[in-house]
Amino acid sequence: MAAMFNSVGSLALLTLAMTFSLAYSMQFELHVGHTKCISEDIKGSAMSVGKYSVVNPSEGYPNSDSHRIIVRVSSPHGNMYHFGDHVDSGNFAFTASEPGDHTTCFWLPDEKDAPPMVTVEFEWRTGVAAKDWSKIAKKGQVEVMEFELKKLYDTVLSIHDEMFYLREREEEMQDLNKATNTKLFTLSFLSIAVCLSVAGLQIWHLKTFFERKKLL
Repeated sequence: MAAMFNSVGSLALLTLAMTFSLAYSMQFELHVGHTKCISEDIKGSAMSVGKYSVVNPSEGYPNSDSHRIIVRVSSPHGNMYHFGDHVDSGNFAFTASEPGDHTTCFWLPDEKDAPPMVTVEFEWRTGVAAKDWSKIAKKGQVEVMEFELKKLYDTVLSIHDEMFYLREREEEMQDLNKATNTKLFTLSFLSIAVCLSVAGLQIWHLKTFFERKKLL
């Protein structure tokens, strides 16, 4: 029995570790007039949430109007999920309608009194990591064990869906590789045929030239 609980505990730790890999936060510098884009491969119907803010250089005082950025979150096909125009902070949430690389772009406009650089804090969560588990536990008034089991169950479902999604992407890549190899083989065959044809024409031309000059 103890061994079984140890195995379950190890599985839970491993699963939760994989879950945490779906959420990350970062801090980066954004120079005036430049754009920085961050992409995340999200499967269809997966939930995604994010928040961002410009670090205030004058702690204790509100950010000045010059420390404002433009933020755009878009899908692989260019559909816009979020747009922040001259903001110093914001958040977004969406359910992906299409699988693929979703992009969040930050831009610091080159305007009057704009600083040469700002620092941006950004956090992006996807899948199970995008859920606010504290609110779910409070709302449902569930026991600790039931709450952990629900969290683990949702995590396993997410990993299961992710595995099928990765398998589909792998099949797409294999089909693309096959199509590319076929095109390369056809192109190589045509190149060899053209080279042989040109060589044959050169030999025929030289033979005709020498016969005309009565050298052969």
